[in-house]
Amino acid sequence: MSADTSGAPQRALRHVAALSSGEPLDPRLRVTLNFHPDRLVGGRLILLRLADDGHYHSQFVTGTSNGGLTAHPGGDRWRWESRIFGGAYDHAPPHDRPVYGALNFRRKPVGGAPRFGSAHFRLTAETLSRATFCYPDSCFEPSAFGVSSRMALIALATADHPDPLDDYVEAQVHGPVRLDRDVEALVLDPSYRGTAVQAAAHRLPCPIEWHAGFRIATDELRRHPHYRGQEHVDLGTEIAVDGHLDPRIIGDAARTGRYDPQALKKVWHCLARFGDAIT
Repeated sequence: MSADTSGAPQRALRHVAALSSGEPLDPRLRVTLNFHPDRLVGGRLILLRLADDGHYHSQFVTGTSNGGLTAHPGGDRWRWESRIFGGAYDHAPPHDRPVYGALNFRRKPVGGAPRFGSAHFRLTAETLSRATFCYPDSCFEPSAFGVSSRMALIALATADHPDPLDDYVEAQVHGPVRLDRDVEALVLDPSYRGTAVQAAAHRLPCPIEWHAGFRIATDELRRHPHYRGQEHVDLGTEIAVDGHLDPRIIGDAARTGRYDPQALKKVWHCLARFGDAIT
């Protein structure tokens, strides 16, 4: 007999709530889902895939990630979810699993976790009630958890002083994330104005907004070889256009297939950390 997984999200929420403490979350805060809007999935722009499907899916469904690719039975992401959610999803199909984002408690225009991409979906207030939270990131096997009615994690995060790309409270949204119902806006970097990314974004059933933009000059990039290594400074300088980097330039390089995606991820970290938009 197969396991009944229909109540997995509710069981996961109850499990995390029992581990949480603190006052209720400010309902004006939002969960954001940061991602790279110009990456390809199955040879198509991710935004076109999202427009066709209408839902934002987890790594277990897409097989893509801006972090590690460990979403498979027995993989690290599977193991972390089993631990955090009390085994609620151990037998659940991929489409039932939560999606990952960040609580934008610092109210950054670029989203709660720009480490994972220059664009983000800003979710509605309704989704807060079906979100769980942890600090730090679940890959560190945290022991501090929260839900919307019990949220002590912001105090932990603000008392800490990590790298600015690591200062997020991770969020896991349980239940389907529909683009026509659960998203307030898609927020894009201005480097995508007039591109195929903007055209694809207009196919989505949600408003489009723009933040101030990530941009760094190669002269500034060369000042930070300590951050992700000289080899990634060199790569960023190689792919730069007219002496600067922005998200579109890195995305163009990624789609050529000529560069190691993990190396380009480190170049993105340099841009996200020292580019203009994060300050």
